[in-house]
Amino acid sequence: MSHLHLLNPNIVKIIYVVLLIFGSVLLPYILMPLLTRHKTEHQRMLIEKVVRYLLLIISFFMILKLYEIDLKVILGAAGIFSVAIGFASQTSASNLISGIFLLLERPFKVGDTIVVGEHRGIVVSLDLLSTRLRTFDNLMVRIPNESLMKSNLTNMTHFPIRRIDIKIPLDFDVELEIVEKELNLIVADIIECLDEPKPIFLVDGMNEHSMIVQFSFWTRIENIMSVKKQVYSQMIRRLNAIGIKISLPKRILVNN
Repeated sequence: MSHLHLLNPNIVKIIYVVLLIFGSVLLPYILMPLLTRHKTEHQRMLIEKVVRYLLLIISFFMILKLYEIDLKVILGAAGIFSVAIGFASQTSASNLISGIFLLLERPFKVGDTIVVGEHRGIVVSLDLLSTRLRTFDNLMVRIPNESLMKSNLTNMTHFPIRRIDIKIPLDFDVELEIVEKELNLIVADIIECLDEPKPIFLVDGMNEHSMIVQFSFWTRIENIMSVKKQVYSQMIRRLNAIGIKISLPKRILVNN
């Protein structure tokens, strides 16, 4: 580096530009382990993006200074875009501030399953301006952070366990004690079903065809789909075995 003054000034400037670009690209890899220690996955992703953008902006202004480019000239030349940029910056600033609030509040993290409006999916990333979900039919949905802050958001996987509610229509003459006993035996035989909290059995309502009973039990969120399949399968088989049929709507045709 001590011999750089012997080189052509333009070559020296090019070397500095290359070093700045490489520095802005490589420095985050050095800083990230220090800045993201004990942080969640989406906090690490957001901090990494902030650091990268900040370094790129600093490098950009250093390059302008190196080539003695007046920033006012650039802004003046871009004056025709100032109105459009102003509107865009308002939206971007709102999304950016919302992203910071989401980072501080932490209503979800990367990997959580959330429901926002009509969208349900797994959080893939929380960026500076938006959050991306992967839906269960493998679509990518981008939601502006401002929309997330203004919407009702449900985190389906925030807690480690979930309650599963099963609605069962039964004939009015069915002995509920027998049904409750069989359902309790079913969940007791499935290892993924939790003993605590205990299962709940109650009459949820009636209609002209049947009474509706609700059976609720608990499992860990990662076992929900497999447990529901097992419980439904065994419920139909065991209730049929003791002569209890699930009530279906009946239609009577009268021939005049």
